[in-house]
Amino acid sequence: MAEFQATVDDEQAVKPDLDDGSGTSRRRFLARLTGAVAAVGAVLAGWPLFRSLVPNVLYEPPRRFKVGLPERFQEGVTFLDEHRLYLIREADSFHAISGICSHLGCTVKFSPFSTVEDRTVRKHTFRALGEFHCPCHGSKFHGEGTNYAGPAPRPLKWYRLDVSSASGELVIDLSKEVGRDFRLVV
Repeated sequence: MAEFQATVDDEQAVKPDLDDGSGTSRRRFLARLTGAVAAVGAVLAGWPLFRSLVPNVLYEPPRRFKVGLPERFQEGVTFLDEHRLYLIREADSFHAISGICSHLGCTVKFSPFSTVEDRTVRKHTFRALGEFHCPCHGSKFHGEGTNYAGPAPRPLKWYRLDVSSASGELVIDLSKEVGRDFRLVV
């Protein structure tokens, strides 16, 4: 029996006591670690829900803007680089055509004719000062914006022009498309 008692005492001496009196046992440590991991997981899972409640603010340029006094623009075609628009003046009439290709959004280039020609496109006769060519994929547009070659599926857009009553400047409204027969006479 003394031999058995010595063996039990030896086993107890080999096993360290993890409870040092401060209250931190292995079980308590693992419970706290599990709680911390669960809290981090809950925060990571809840972040998209919280983020969806905060609105995204998009700072886009205004859809209606002034481009200058009519006298500023010479006869013919003027490219407004900042807005990717072509402003066309013929005597006292103005119209605005988008410079964005309807295929993939490249900026089209205006290619003037050596002489002004009268053309009829879709039963509409107009004075053709030149054509629009897309340098990216080869789309071509008549001078009034109708597509006739290349992959562009639609004509170039025309936008509404007005004159500001306060300053007398030309105002382009990108939110209002107009037909090909629109002209602002100043």
